[in-house]
Amino acid sequence: MLAYIFVYKELIIMEARRDVFQAIADPTRRAIIGMIAEAPVNVNTIAEQFDMSRQAISLHLKILTECDLLTVQQLGRERLYEAKLEKLSEVYDWVQQYQQLWSSRLNKLKIFLEQEQLPTKTVNHPK
Repeated sequence: MLAYIFVYKELIIMEARRDVFQAIADPTRRAIIGMIAEAPVNVNTIAEQFDMSRQAISLHLKILTECDLLTVQQLGRERLYEAKLEKLSEVYDWVQQYQQLWSSRLNKLKIFLEQEQLPTKTVNHPK
C-alpha cells in the first residue's frame, strides 16, 4: 500500500507499514480473527456473520493478511483463510510491560490505603 503525502508542493511517496496493532484496532477485524482462530474458513462464511458487504469483509481480510495474521490457501475456486496468531505475541509483549507497571502502582496504592485505614486512638473530649 502506498500513501501519497504532499509537502510544500512536492509529492513524497511513502509505503504505509501495516502492523498487528493496526489489525486489532478495528472490532470487526478482532471478531474475524476470533472466528478464524477456531478453524480455516472462506470469505462467504465470514461475511455471513457480519452486517456489511462482502467487499468490506474482503478489505478487512486483506489488512489482516498484510499484517501477517492470516494466510490464504487456494483450494480450487475457494480461498480459505487460516489464522497465524504468532504475531499477536507483539501485542502481548507490549501490553505486558504496562500490566507490570500498573500492578506495581496499584500495589503501592493498596499499601498506602491500608496504612491510612489503621485504627487511630480515640480521645474522649470532656463535655
